[in-house]
Amino acid sequence: MNLDSIFYPKSIAIIGASTEVGHVGNDIVKNLISQGYEGKIFPVNPKASELYNLKCYPYVLAIKEKVDLAIIVVPSSIVPTVLETVAKKKIRGVIIISAGFKEVGNIDLENQVKKICQKNNIALVGPNCLGIINPEIKMNASFANIMPPNGNIAFISQSGALCTAILDYAQKLDIGFSKFVSVGNKALLSEADLFEYLANDKKTKVVAMYVEELTNAPAIIAAAKKLTHGKNPKPIIAIKSGRTSDGAHASASHTGALAGNDSAYQGLFSQSGIIRAEMISELFEYLRIFTHNKLPKGDRVAIVTNAGGPGVLTTDEVILSGLKMAKISKETENKLRKVLPAYANFHNPIDVLGDAKADRYKAAIDILEKDKNVDSILVVLTPQSMTEFDLTAKAIISAKKKSSKPIVASFIGGKLVEKSVKTLRASGVSTFSFPEEAAKALDALTHFANIRKDKYNTKFNIKNTNKQAADKYFIEAKKRGQTIFPEADALPILRDYGFPLLHSEVAKTAAEAKNIAHKIGKSVVLKIVSQNILHKTDAGGVILNVSPDDAGTKFTEMIKNIKQKFPLAKIDGVLVMEMVKEKGVEMILGSVKDSGLGNTIMVGLGGTYVEIFKDVTFGLAPLTAYDAQKMINKLKSKKILDGARGQAVMDTQALIDCLGRLSQLLIDFPNIKELDINPLLVLPKGQGVKVLDARIVIE
Repeated sequence: MNLDSIFYPKSIAIIGASTEVGHVGNDIVKNLISQGYEGKIFPVNPKASELYNLKCYPYVLAIKEKVDLAIIVVPSSIVPTVLETVAKKKIRGVIIISAGFKEVGNIDLENQVKKICQKNNIALVGPNCLGIINPEIKMNASFANIMPPNGNIAFISQSGALCTAILDYAQKLDIGFSKFVSVGNKALLSEADLFEYLANDKKTKVVAMYVEELTNAPAIIAAAKKLTHGKNPKPIIAIKSGRTSDGAHASASHTGALAGNDSAYQGLFSQSGIIRAEMISELFEYLRIFTHNKLPKGDRVAIVTNAGGPGVLTTDEVILSGLKMAKISKETENKLRKVLPAYANFHNPIDVLGDAKADRYKAAIDILEKDKNVDSILVVLTPQSMTEFDLTAKAIISAKKKSSKPIVASFIGGKLVEKSVKTLRASGVSTFSFPEEAAKALDALTHFANIRKDKYNTKFNIKNTNKQAADKYFIEAKKRGQTIFPEADALPILRDYGFPLLHSEVAKTAAEAKNIAHKIGKSVVLKIVSQNILHKTDAGGVILNVSPDDAGTKFTEMIKNIKQKFPLAKIDGVLVMEMVKEKGVEMILGSVKDSGLGNTIMVGLGGTYVEIFKDVTFGLAPLTAYDAQKMINKLKSKKILDGARGQAVMDTQALIDCLGRLSQLLIDFPNIKELDINPLLVLPKGQGVKVLDARIVIE
């Protein structure tokens, strides 16, 4: 779908153009006229003949000329009727400002609108939105009264109110926009569609967005990667509301208890290369650094400061942000000694001392910029009696113009530094009130430089999966009305997807338990089989290290204890499973379905205390092999897998393979609501993994 009809229309009809000042339909016409839009404007109002010296039309079909974009501001109940006339007029772009759709429960009405647009190939923004702005052509097709400066940032928001606040604050910071979009209910056009368009938009270099809820994670990830990994990579910076969740305690799995809604989004952002800002202020800091700097080649930062205390604090922030302090070369140190006082600090951070004037700053920056060990430079200035604010700002501007490395500044202070900060910003130097803000922003810039190198298209080569065989278990469960698959029912499904399992069988009697144990021929584990008892260990439904001769007796003891504790539980038998003697690391794999994004995938340190340690990371199906590796790399327990403190190196590759198999299972069976494989025993390198326990819950 071509969105030029929305962003670059040569003619616009405002259907519901009001003659009442202060009415939304009036404001939109006024904005288009007063803020410089040079295309044709057609107000549509059957009760008026003229509006702002423009002829009014009784209905859209009365307009004889071609119309590219229709802005609809009429009661929601008549929007479908209006859309039918828009379709007859062959208008290809529509913005529905009107509210009263899905957001108030009128889902059928919104679906009706969507179907009309789909049938007639109409690009639709909204409904229930503020509108859009394209500063490049001075088009304010919204009821916000601010026309932002033309720039290279595209902003997408699910909140109209936040849009107006962002527009106002951006003016204060001299930030310009290439496109500004309030998406509203997203009946048709979503963030993924806008990503696709913006990937080829030459005016856009950075995409920012405010997110309340996203849907269709695979589409978001694919579209985001076109932006972040295209020929001209563009960062996406997102701020997400709703970071807390109260529903995890009601889950039937460990994964569900650990997977708040925000975990799914964290996985989505990581997987798609979207950079997350935690606060609105941080969003603007990231926008400033991305719009004014080239990407660094590495993560080594040099600090230039005129005060020891702020220099140390800045060093802390650089390291805590995940960056490294550059180790300057001996040659650089010698050059600095020639231009700085003898009692200056020549090791990073470079302290040019409190009496430093602009020439001292300039000399230090110029020397550091030539050092191959330095990837970016952070200049810190505090107001001293000798400080030359404006001249120092000009020295930084001059150095940045000649440099291929990011150079950012933090002038700490208020009125004393205000003028020089404005000078820096006006000349394209990213400035920050405090060094910690600068360090975080530099880390985001460096992170994106690394994202571009991600091997995001390394697909899994999964073999030995049998969807047809696994399908019968789900079909049979549906017939029985079964939604919970305890371990004995879940293991056969995992076997069909190539997960390495232990020898196990369900015993209905003590005699069967003894016979199965002897068939296994070694010590076994007994586990209760009941759809009513999911956390078997807590219920006393697991007995370890049982000899074949004792299996019958232990079977009887377990059944008796469980019946006493859970008299209403339906007991289907006892799973007799071979006892693992090999030493390994207990991990967990899992999934919980997010209502909007789809199936999450979790990996982390497993076992009994998984919900205590919470060392887990999340992704979304489908995963690539690179996604799986990246998820594992984020774990604190990765060091254990790598052989911490002289222990054996574990088979991480087999763990990655299992993540791929889980991803495929979730793609093939999207009705899986929750899933746990815990523990998954990861054995030493070359020995693979073993599934020790599992459960599945379906919708």
